[in-house]
Amino acid sequence: MKGGAVELFTQFGMFFASRWLHILSGITWIGLLYYFNFVQVPSFATMDAGARTEAIDKLASRALWWFRWAAVATVVTGVLILGFQDPNGFDPDYWGTIQGSSILTGILMGVIMFLNVWGVIWRNQKVVLASAAQVLAGGQPMPEAAAAGRKALLASRTNAVLSIPMVWFMTFTSHFSGKYTNADGTLAYWLIVFAIVILIEANGLGLLAGTDPGPTKKPLETVKGALISGFVVWAVLYLLWEVLFSY
Repeated sequence: MKGGAVELFTQFGMFFASRWLHILSGITWIGLLYYFNFVQVPSFATMDAGARTEAIDKLASRALWWFRWAAVATVVTGVLILGFQDPNGFDPDYWGTIQGSSILTGILMGVIMFLNVWGVIWRNQKVVLASAAQVLAGGQPMPEAAAAGRKALLASRTNAVLSIPMVWFMTFTSHFSGKYTNADGTLAYWLIVFAIVILIEANGLGLLAGTDPGPTKKPLETVKGALISGFVVWAVLYLLWEVLFSY
C-alpha cells in the first residue's frame, strides 16, 4: 500500500482479492444449489419421462459442471483468505475466540457441504446422467439410476438446510459476533454444534434408518420442509449464542 492506494499484488491486496473471489464463487455455488432444490427438482417432477430425460442430458449436466467447480473455487478461495492474512495483524489464538468460533461454524458447514457435493451428489448424479444418455441413445434406463438420484437429492437437500446457518455465520462473524463477550460457553457450544451437524448429515445420508436408497425423511422431501429445517437450525444455533456467549 503506497500513499493510501491499495496494490493488488501485495499480501493485503491478495487477501482482499481472495475474499472477493470467495464471495463470487460462493454466490455461484449456493445459487445453483437453490436452483437445483427449489426450481429444477420440482419442475422435473412435472415433466413426462422423455422431456425429463432430455432436460437431464442437456440442462442438468451443464448446471452440475458449474455447481461442482464453484464448490471447489469457494473452498480454495476460502483457504487463500486464511493464507493471505496479515501476519502482523492476525492473532494465532483467534480460533479460540468467540469470533473464531463463529467463522469456524461456517467453515464446518461449508466443508461438509463441499464433501456432499463431490462425495455424494456428483458421484450419484454421474449415474443419473449416464442413464439419461443411454436412454437418448435408444437403450434402457440404468436400474441403479433411481436409487442414485434419491441419494443425490437427500444430500442436496441437506446442503440446502446447512446453507442457511452457514451463510449466516460467514456474515455474522465480521458484523455482529463482536457484540458477544462471554467465551466460557465455548466447549458446550461446540459439543452441541457437532451433535446437531452429525445428526443432520447422518439423516441426509440415510444412516439413521438404514434403508436403501434412503429413508423417507419428511423435512427433506419438500422445498418447504428443507427451508423450514434450515431456519430452525439457524434459530437453534443463534439461541445458543444468546445463552452461552452473552453475559
